[in-house]
Amino acid sequence: MAPTVYPSPFFRKDTMPLLNVGDTAPDFEVPNQDGKLVNLSQFRGKLLVLWWYPKADTPG
Repeated sequence: MAPTVYPSPFFRKDTMPLLNVGDTAPDFEVPNQDGKLVNLSQFRGKLLVLWWYPKADTPG
């Protein structure tokens, strides 16, 4: 059986619960555009917009 392949090393389908509208997002860490790691918790109490492309780096 082939191993499960995820679209990025930061996404693990088996450990990331789905969120409902109004839920508090769990803290996570990702690299920014300069490669520096940033945490969601660094922005607590501030306005923040997260933007991503669901099909980025995929063949679809």
